[in-house]
Amino acid sequence: MTTSELPRVIASRLAPMPRWALLQRQIFAVLDKAAIEFADRYTRDDGTLIWRDEWPGMDGSDDPYEGFMNMPLFYALGGSREVYERSRTIWDGITWQWTEYGQIHREFDAYYDWMHHGESNLFFYFLGLADPNVPKDRQRTRRFAGFYNGEDKEALNWDAEKKLIRSPINGSRGPRHHQTAEDWSTHREILDGYLPPFEDLPGIDRYGMKTPWSDDAVYEEILKRINSRQSRGDVPLNLGATSLMMHAFAYTGEEKYRAWVVEYLDAWVERTARNGGITPDNIGPSGEIGEYNDGKWWGGYYGWRWPHGSFSLLEPLSVAGTNAAALTGDMRHLQLPRSQLDMLWGLRKEEDGQQFVPNRHYDEGWRDYRRFHPMYGVYLWNVSMAEEDAERAERGWAHDLFDSVNPAYHGYGKTNGGHMGFNGNTAQWFRFMRGKLPDYPERILEANLTVIAEQIAKYRSEENNPLTMDHYRESMTIHMWQQLTPMIIEGLTQLTLGGPMHVYHGGLQHARFRYFDPAGQRPGLPEGVAALVDGLRDDGASLTLVNTDVGAAREVIVQARTFGEHVFAGGALDGVAFEAEGPWLAVRLQAGAIARLEVSMKRYARAPNYDTPWVRAADGVAPIVGRKG
Repeated sequence: MTTSELPRVIASRLAPMPRWALLQRQIFAVLDKAAIEFADRYTRDDGTLIWRDEWPGMDGSDDPYEGFMNMPLFYALGGSREVYERSRTIWDGITWQWTEYGQIHREFDAYYDWMHHGESNLFFYFLGLADPNVPKDRQRTRRFAGFYNGEDKEALNWDAEKKLIRSPINGSRGPRHHQTAEDWSTHREILDGYLPPFEDLPGIDRYGMKTPWSDDAVYEEILKRINSRQSRGDVPLNLGATSLMMHAFAYTGEEKYRAWVVEYLDAWVERTARNGGITPDNIGPSGEIGEYNDGKWWGGYYGWRWPHGSFSLLEPLSVAGTNAAALTGDMRHLQLPRSQLDMLWGLRKEEDGQQFVPNRHYDEGWRDYRRFHPMYGVYLWNVSMAEEDAERAERGWAHDLFDSVNPAYHGYGKTNGGHMGFNGNTAQWFRFMRGKLPDYPERILEANLTVIAEQIAKYRSEENNPLTMDHYRESMTIHMWQQLTPMIIEGLTQLTLGGPMHVYHGGLQHARFRYFDPAGQRPGLPEGVAALVDGLRDDGASLTLVNTDVGAAREVIVQARTFGEHVFAGGALDGVAFEAEGPWLAVRLQAGAIARLEVSMKRYARAPNYDTPWVRAADGVAPIVGRKG
């Protein structure tokens, strides 16, 4: 399709330039430079990190990707081509470097869990949004998906008969049924500050929040229990693999990837029903609940108790549910995460006028009551547009946490009611979408700019010189890139795309719009253009586009939904109706013009894809086939 064939509207209305538009363009300008400067400081020309010559253990293969993973997403929003090209060099460099360290195999983590696979894979997923026509990425995607659907004979993670992933620890070498002392060696110091992973560790307070993994005797007891109770069978965390399969489907359109997502999610629906409505956190190789855990449905790896509690189930359930709904257009796939939110809400307690829900399940029952976090309901509402999901997000609303912008950022461990600083304002964005926090666009962009400036000052400091820095604890050096990165793009993502920031641990970027620049035939907003989505409905959305360049016209192509799942069904420009049909709408913005668009949509009328107005992703080059001998 040529852009001349797209439905087109022309905007020429002049008005005072909105502050949010100027702030957006300021962030684009600052990050175009800061991304390259940050990369120059911490990576070599070949993309490898200026770091140590060895790194034992399985933990940490995700962390270097995290410091740079937003670079291709930033490009897909409208950042510079230079940032995108540099991100590709860095992805290749990190992948090679951690292969040499011994943890990455065939360009994918040899074995770890899907919380960490999810984190590292975000970088890879965003390359699809940046350019779907790169043969290396397409072939890697097929290979990686093959590790989890039974096609790859070296990585037999998938049991097609039982519909389960064979171990919580898995990857390109297949299921890892025995973990060694070296596997956890670089993580011990951090885990000293966590609650005990098992309730029967000798001499350890099972209700305490400290466990001396650094003590060799305790470490030996922990490893014995991991290998006997938590190394075989399936866990909900593995539902993160559905993002990998949807990523493969968006490239290829091949039904097998969509079918796998639905089949695997449905397997967990069945297990939840069999367990009386509570999703079990450990399934044995036979499909039996609690097979290696004395029949208990709690106590599994990243389960209802350790290390984070309900977060480790609600997040992958939300990821899988939203992926399946996007792939099929069938909102029944949201019922599993909905059911667990409802189950926990039914167990709530009230104290001093506030509602608290249980976060952990011990042998004696539910404990660790906390305020209900809105983000899971927001993720569901973003896909469903159902009032019932909005109500889930608004249950027990914690006004002191979520009625104002959270400016805090920290790449490791900083929380806002229980979540990462990379996307600490999911609830606040939702509030804005619901007609509250009218100044949210300016406030979030101002907060992001402040943090970006602080991050730039940090990485420029001599204290954080990669050649001399020694103030990080040994186990914490692996997190320094995500602690220092300037790539703070939460406000840009939310406001321009019209969706919450992706789930940090491996969620795809589900949102109402994305954009293309026809002049450069590239993704993202054209230079000088800003966008604000300030209203979402089941049948449409409200969008303002601004050309901040008062000297030249710009044209932008607006796509309905991040993966092109929706189609336009007409709309109005500044109150004047226009006709439009299909996934794209071209908008010409005269110099300094502002366009107020009210668009109608047919939601989930198309299968998700990485198509652009110029390239059909499924028509990409065929995979290279190696020798058979």
